[in-house]
Amino acid sequence: MLYVAGPPPERSIAVWRTKSVASLIDLDDVTTIARKAAIAAGRTVVEHWNSYQRDVRAKGTTDIVSAADLASDRIISAAIRAAYPDHRILSEEDLHTDGFDYSGPLWVVDPIDGTANYVRGHPYFAVSIAFALDGVVMAGCVHAPALAETFMATKDGGATLNGAPIGTSSPAGLIRSVVSTGFPHDKSDIGKPLRRVAILLRHCQDVRRSASPVLDIAYVAMGRLDAHAETLFPWDVAAAGLIAQEAGARRGNLEAAPIDTPPDLFGGEVVFSAPSIFQELMARLVESPSGAE
Repeated sequence: MLYVAGPPPERSIAVWRTKSVASLIDLDDVTTIARKAAIAAGRTVVEHWNSYQRDVRAKGTTDIVSAADLASDRIISAAIRAAYPDHRILSEEDLHTDGFDYSGPLWVVDPIDGTANYVRGHPYFAVSIAFALDGVVMAGCVHAPALAETFMATKDGGATLNGAPIGTSSPAGLIRSVVSTGFPHDKSDIGKPLRRVAILLRHCQDVRRSASPVLDIAYVAMGRLDAHAETLFPWDVAAAGLIAQEAGARRGNLEAAPIDTPPDLFGGEVVFSAPSIFQELMARLVESPSGAE
């Protein structure tokens, strides 16, 4: 079963409520706070790169957290709370989403996506900040400080890179497409990601694995990549997902979202793709790796 982005009928009341609450919140102010917080956090982690990349601790068996993650998280949280003291924040560093209440105004933050890159001196990492109302993402910012690139989007307002409008690619078929993917930190069951890679290698022009899905999805938004497929968390898909969709990308899932998880914040087996290859990519990803010719 394939699940294409769009709220199901039972969420119509929440969507109506979101629209009514949105009229009371200035999205221009929200995006300004998000952009300034992301840039301030990015400036700090770049300025202290040498010292922060040596201060690393384990977060699970194979995942890590650095001093930079924590510093970025503090800067972003302080900026949000100064402007909106009654808003809640869901950060990657909270590490718990089961049963989470996504209602009301909520900021969804990944203080550094691509920590493994950052601590090795690799510039492919980003700060991600999204603002959601009742689970509907209304604004998002993805800032890559080492690359001097800032992606922004507001719902129904389009997407930009450093202030200039962006749009997706339009490859002539999946075999002409470059698709990115990733692997989970939990290596106890690697069957799905290995199966996904086998399918992509068979049917795409090439495959990328750059270890920052937030940036990968933003790259789909501007055509540097043609699609991204991976199982992700709310902080991975919140801002980047809005940016991609506002740039014209299609979004879908290969598994159903739990009833308590809004579609905008669900990253299970998620796909972001240029429209011209979306249906073909989704269909391929549900095949067995050796089942297609």
